[in-house]
Amino acid sequence: MASIQILGGGLAGCEAAWQIARAGHACVLTEMRPLRSTDAHKTSQLAELVCSNSLKSESPDSAPWLLKEELRRLDSLLLAVAQKARVPGGQALTVDREAFAEQVSTAIAANPLIEIRRGEATSIPDDAITVVATGPLTSGPLAAEIAHVTGTDRLFFYDSISPIVDADSIDLSIAFRASRYGKSLDATDDYLNCPFDRAQYERFVDAILSAEPVPAHIPQDRAQFFEACLPIEELARRGRETLRFGPMKPVGLVDPRTGRRPYAVVQLRQENLRAASFNLVGFQNHMRFAEQARVFRMIPGLEHAEFLRYGQIHRNTYINAPALLARTLQLRTRPSVFFAGQISGVEGYVESIATGLVAGRHAIELATGSELKPFPRETAIGSLCAYVSGADARNYQPANITFDLLPPLDDDTRQRLRHDKKARHAEVCRRALASLDEYRSVYA
Repeated sequence: MASIQILGGGLAGCEAAWQIARAGHACVLTEMRPLRSTDAHKTSQLAELVCSNSLKSESPDSAPWLLKEELRRLDSLLLAVAQKARVPGGQALTVDREAFAEQVSTAIAANPLIEIRRGEATSIPDDAITVVATGPLTSGPLAAEIAHVTGTDRLFFYDSISPIVDADSIDLSIAFRASRYGKSLDATDDYLNCPFDRAQYERFVDAILSAEPVPAHIPQDRAQFFEACLPIEELARRGRETLRFGPMKPVGLVDPRTGRRPYAVVQLRQENLRAASFNLVGFQNHMRFAEQARVFRMIPGLEHAEFLRYGQIHRNTYINAPALLARTLQLRTRPSVFFAGQISGVEGYVESIATGLVAGRHAIELATGSELKPFPRETAIGSLCAYVSGADARNYQPANITFDLLPPLDDDTRQRLRHDKKARHAEVCRRALASLDEYRSVYA
């Protein structure tokens, strides 16, 4: 039986290789470093963490905890190593980055079923099952090959992400539902609108201009913005009225409280496949997360907003996965090719590990002629794959794991727990883990 090929020795690639090897199958893991480095990596180690050292919350019954708990139950190598390399970090799973990468590298190198090849992959093999896990800094030649395989209009090189807020935290006595000039595709209006008067707008612009930016770990992140997705701080620096004639233009809208057009407006668009959440349209930015919370809670109607994801702009190579991938992370037009990690359109360390595990397990099923069995939709892993493969391809943005990706609870349970958010989250986690355990009992 031929070896499975894995392109990329980051988090997703290493987890995929480990899952394939633990199933008794040989694989080849190709990593271009140190022969060719990137702007972000500093070492030649596998699974190098290039930004923070945090794998997010370990608080029980949180969404990040749930994803990690599912991975632990599925014998994830990288989650096991993270526990060994853990350093104090409050309720977060934080690791010693050098120890983490060293231990992953040692485990992968010691496995006789994993062959590590150092060199740049420039093409996707035609005659092998392949997991593409080359990450957000995929080299130019391979990116060109991916564009050729997937379509040039389905490969993106800069990631423009708008913040997402929990729908329950929006003040609907202020925010109103409407589309500009009443244009909507159905009987409902497509957007929630947060209206500003002039004084509110001026204070908001001042806050944006004074907000502390996040340091860029890749210098080009602050120098190569596209005009179509400029951060709002850059727009504000071009003139105090620029936002009001850009993403905050109020034309075609009437505030029902006043009967007049607002001075400016922030539009919130409901997220497809994300239960009860809205993104701030056009509000990609380079502010620190704490600054985003402070500034964006100045938006009328968002004074008590709960942010499920903050905005950002950074260099990122990723495919338009909903237009291309199945829930198994296979390329629909070429099922022998899987995508995993950030190139598939997930954000975050643990999310990358999870998609690597999924791709690795499904690659084994394909190699052995078994039926490919997607992870249950009720699980965090299954919901992440469902989002990657089934979100709106017209407005696709990479995602972290949050509860709004998972299916809502049934109506009776939601009604019973309507005043207890913690209990609702605990029930979602209980349901997810029960579903995963049943899946493991059948397919392990």
